[in-house]
This record gives sequence, C-alpha cells and structure tokens, in this order.
Amino acid sequence: MNKNNWLVIVNAAAGGGKASRDWEQIASLLNKHDFQYDTEFTSRRLHAMVISRNKIKEGYKRIIVVGGDGTMNEVINGVFAQSATPTTEIMLGMITVGTGNDWAKMFDIPTEYEAAIETIKLQKTFVQDAGLVTYRKSNQTWNRYFINIAGMGFGAKVVAKSNKLKDKGKSSPSLYQMNIFTCLLSYRAIKASIHIDGELIDRKIFSLSVGIGKFNGGGMIQIPDAIADDGLYSITLIKKMGKLRVIASMKMLYNGKIAQHKKVETFTGKVISIDSPTQLNLETDGETLGHSPIEFQIIPKSVTIITRNISA
Repeated sequence: MNKNNWLVIVNAAAGGGKASRDWEQIASLLNKHDFQYDTEFTSRRLHAMVISRNKIKEGYKRIIVVGGDGTMNEVINGVFAQSATPTTEIMLGMITVGTGNDWAKMFDIPTEYEAAIETIKLQKTFVQDAGLVTYRKSNQTWNRYFINIAGMGFGAKVVAKSNKLKDKGKSSPSLYQMNIFTCLLSYRAIKASIHIDGELIDRKIFSLSVGIGKFNGGGMIQIPDAIADDGLYSITLIKKMGKLRVIASMKMLYNGKIAQHKKVETFTGKVISIDSPTQLNLETDGETLGHSPIEFQIIPKSVTIITRNISA
C-alpha cells in the first residue's frame, strides 16, 4: 500500500450492479493509462464514507470514486469527517457508473470510461462549494454534507420511492420517471415557513430545491442559475399547483426554463431554515435522509474536484 497512489473507491452496487460488472474493464483502462492505485470496495450503505475518512487519515490525498452521485456524497462526508488533511487538499475524480450522474453533468465529466480516466489523468481542478444540512430523523438531529442539490417535498418523495426500488435491484432513468407519476397521485402540497438569510417566506410548496449544482433527477435542470463556487445556495421553490398542471409543466424541468414558470420562485442565500407543521421530507444528492425542521449552511470553496469544465 503506497499512500502516494490513487485510492479508488468502488461501489459495486452502483448502476444496478453495473460497477461490479464493468470493474474489470475500468481497472484495465486505469492500468493502460499507468495509474498507480489501491482499490477499496464498498459493502454497505455509508461504507464509502468510512473508507474515505480512514484512508485520508492514513495519508491518501487523491481519490477516484467509481459509482454514482450517492457514492460521491458518501465520500464527501468522509472528507469532512476527518481533520488530518484540509478538505481542499483532497483531490476527487469520478468515473460515473450510477443511474442519474447529475453532479457529473455540471462539470462535463465524461460518461465513457476511458474519457473519464483521461480527464482524471490531466488533473485539472475546480474548487467548489459544499453544503451542510441539519435535519431530524428518529427523534434525533443529524448532519449531512452535500455537493449538488438537496430536495424537499415532492422531489424527496420520488427519491425515497426510487431508493426503495434500488435496494431491491430495480434502477433506471425510466423507472425514476415512472415514479414521478405514481407519486404524484397521492402527494399533497405542504405549508412551510422558510427563512433565507433572515427573511421569512411562508408558502404552500409542491417542491423545494436548495443547490450548488444545476441538475438532479436524471437530467432535470432543477436549478438553472446555480453557480458552484459563488458561496451561495441557489433555490427553486415550486408552489402548490394541480396535478395536470404539474404534468404539463414537466418539460420546463428539462429545458432549463423552470424559473420562468408562474408557479416558481427563485432565491439565493447562505443560511436557510425550513419548518413545517406537516413533516417535510429531505434528500441530498439522491440520498434519502430525514425531515423538517431543516437548516442549511454553505461552506465556500471547500471541495477540490477534477473536471473538464473548470468554469462551472
């Protein structure tokens, strides 16, 4: 084990087992491009967080994540869970093998394996913001770091259903789209009090997204004006609307025009708190977490990532 090597963390279950099936091909490409690396495979939820935290403590500073957005989220939480090395001194590359790969879209990270490895080899870096969200679950308060988007309301409901199916080995972009329509049948808008940098906004919301990145849900441009290193969250609030209008408006989530919708408001801020009389569920980077009350803080320019697009 050489701590000057790359650490490759592989989530074999990512992409419905695609990472496991394709690992031999990925490894051969890493070898072809003369990477010196040590490999760790995850075996359970949150294992990538434990691996990254412990390996950074051992001295590793260059990590390649083989998986999806959820695997990268776990690694980010491992980066922040240790104090041996400043977070910006940890270099993170990604080979996408997930279902949505929305964080990677923000930075034009190739989906083709060899192109992704060539991108990592060039080591062009971008230092992006990270988010920290505090929430409730099982009568306890929890914290989670994230680097893309946190979703509340309808979006979190769809993610929760999709993740349950994913745990059963059922995962695909088309299945996610189907879950949108099945969840819509029973979903009700939720009244919430939202403080953005001290300003109170009371709304009955259909969906609320707080983000550093633009994309989620397998290609939806949920937060089209997000800037990954401006020290601010970008926020998209979709107010209560009828089910038929939701369906008719779906195309605006994919063409980047959602902010133009009459039922949509956008904001920016550094500190956001959300409370609701009815439980408002939360997901971050596609990982189902807990519920309100919820509070967000931004951690400016705290994560160093390898990218083709250094002007995200």
